[in-house]
Amino acid sequence: TCHKFYFENLRIVPREMYGIELLLGSEVNILDAQGTVDLSQRTMEKLDIIIASLHSHESVNENWYAPVPPTFAEAYLNAMKNPCVNIIGHPDDGRYEVDYEALVQGAKEYGKILELNNHSMDPDCSRSNAIENDTVMLNYCKKYQVPVVMDSDAHFDLLIGEFDLARELLTKLDFPEELVLNRSVDAVKKYVNRKF
Repeated sequence: TCHKFYFENLRIVPREMYGIELLLGSEVNILDAQGTVDLSQRTMEKLDIIIASLHSHESVNENWYAPVPPTFAEAYLNAMKNPCVNIIGHPDDGRYEVDYEALVQGAKEYGKILELNNHSMDPDCSRSNAIENDTVMLNYCKKYQVPVVMDSDAHFDLLIGEFDLARELLTKLDFPEELVLNRSVDAVKKYVNRKF
């Protein structure tokens, strides 16, 4: 939604505010099966963290260039090849058919993080079958030792840090704490573009 100037201007933002160390980044849209995203490589290289996600089903279909419809996992896997991309955002959306074993194996191969999106599991969310899909994804993450990050997907400030549904699912699946990156700042820092 923002012009690239917004992201390029983040260089003026202090790296610490109110005693909190800031990571600056963007959620980008995956536009096609080749994993093309809607922010330039040059701009992404200046950011600390990039989340790549599929969004509107209609806009994805408009931008799908392959002669044979690819799997959406292919789009995620190709986005993972981009060295600036750190996280694959809400891959649990049932509107996009995904081979979760291939997704998790790709995340392991490319050293990427998969998002466990709290908002996806909200009954009022437009994403479908998130809890079922997250369960499959998390079980593969346990099998292949692939880290996840819990995300509130806050669209306004009062939802920041809301992880109740995600935490409940992790507990139910006895998911290993060491695979949840945002359990500690140091764990997250190992996966971001900024060098500390």
